[in-house]
Amino acid sequence: MEDISILFDKAVAEIERMLNSKTVVGEPITVEGNTLIPLVNVGFGFGVGGGQGTEPNKGSGQGGGTGGGGGVKPVALVIINAAGVRVEPIKSGTASVLEKVAESIGKVVGKKGESDSD
Repeated sequence: MEDISILFDKAVAEIERMLNSKTVVGEPITVEGNTLIPLVNVGFGFGVGGGQGTEPNKGSGQGGGTGGGGGVKPVALVIINAAGVRVEPIKSGTASVLEKVAESIGKVVGKKGESDSD
């Protein structure tokens, strides 16, 4: 059973390594004076199991294993510019992150052009 404990410790250590503030808050992107910061939802699951036993006339045995999975889903963009700070949600299934970034940049640049002509 010590092997299972080692597997579990390794799995938890790897999850801790992967999950940090940069995992859910992406690197800022600056476009024409607008800073865009992506926010994502991170989910994961894992399991560890093992067993050992003996059977008369056949000897003893043991086994163990670990497995896991995870995913990352974009949920919003934080937009920071001269007008202030706002959060634009990303609806799942309706727009990719790149589409949302392009749309947000278009809105911001369009508003900038409107204020320039006033």
